[in-house]
Amino acid sequence: MSAPTSDLTGWQITPFTDAGITHDVYEKGEGPGVVLVPEIPGISPEVLGLADHLVERGFTVAMPSLFGTPGRAVSGGYIGGVLARLCVSAEFRAFGVGARRPVADYLRAFARDLASRTPGPGVGVIGMCFTGGFALAAAVDEVVLAPVLSQPSVPLPLGSGRRRDPGVSEEEFATVAGRTKGSNLCVLGLRFSGDRACPPDRFATLRERLGDAFEVIELDSSPGNAAGFKKSAHSVLTEEVREEPGHPALAARERVVGFLTERLLPAGRGDHAV
Repeated sequence: MSAPTSDLTGWQITPFTDAGITHDVYEKGEGPGVVLVPEIPGISPEVLGLADHLVERGFTVAMPSLFGTPGRAVSGGYIGGVLARLCVSAEFRAFGVGARRPVADYLRAFARDLASRTPGPGVGVIGMCFTGGFALAAAVDEVVLAPVLSQPSVPLPLGSGRRRDPGVSEEEFATVAGRTKGSNLCVLGLRFSGDRACPPDRFATLRERLGDAFEVIELDSSPGNAAGFKKSAHSVLTEEVREEPGHPALAARERVVGFLTERLLPAGRGDHAV
């Protein structure tokens, strides 16, 4: 059995511009807003599978197409080509330590726009892989009530300093940490235990600063693990999901849905639901 996939059927495409940056945004659904920021290489069939699942669960999903070709199937060459371009892009600052990234300002502006036209007290933001930390940076803005960091991999973890880096500037990190104390913000993080692209040092930094407001789901990818995950397992919410009862990645996806529901639907929103 393979990961759930979908296609571009029914998605509305509208460009969004802020601070001189313009990207097409793919939007679908009704209900509270969720910004789903694609992983490398872009809005793939697997990312669309996750997006359509969230739509089915009652959310308006908006996906900024920051890179890649929407709907294109994943391949090694495609991933390599996209990654090479992103590594030199000033918009993403893939290697910057303690960096404020222009794309974060763009995503915060878009989150405000989505919040202004969808029901509920605010929006969720899901970042994955290369974009995982962007969900944390988006949570600087008070409209972001449910940030989800799935295998955050920027800055690319070359050297101990980058492995520990949370992927945001100190100013952004301090603001998010303050929100966990002042407005009961919670952050959800997901990774595989053996994932070198999202090292445990990064989650340790997040735990130190966010404390109990940082909920962690870590799936076992050690040799001989019960679920049969490969050592190279990386994409918690897309590539590794199987529609099988009891499957750990499926359970992780359902926890993400629960987290979004708790934070974005007033009737289900707890004071500090983690």
